[in-house]
Amino acid sequence: MAISISLVLLLLVLAVIFLRNGGLKLSHAIVCALLGFFLAGTSMAPSIQEGLTATADVVSSLKP
Repeated sequence: MAISISLVLLLLVLAVIFLRNGGLKLSHAIVCALLGFFLAGTSMAPSIQEGLTATADVVSSLKP
């Protein structure tokens, strides 16, 4: 759960940065958010979650 909250916060920060720099329009951000909500309700959601969890495990196991 902590990984998904961290990921959501990271994506939110990136979206705000893109909005402020003019690289992302408000309409694009709304479309991306709606896509995320609808994608979460599909049968692909568990596969996406497993992929993100596996990626986070790999990244966390790397030693700097």
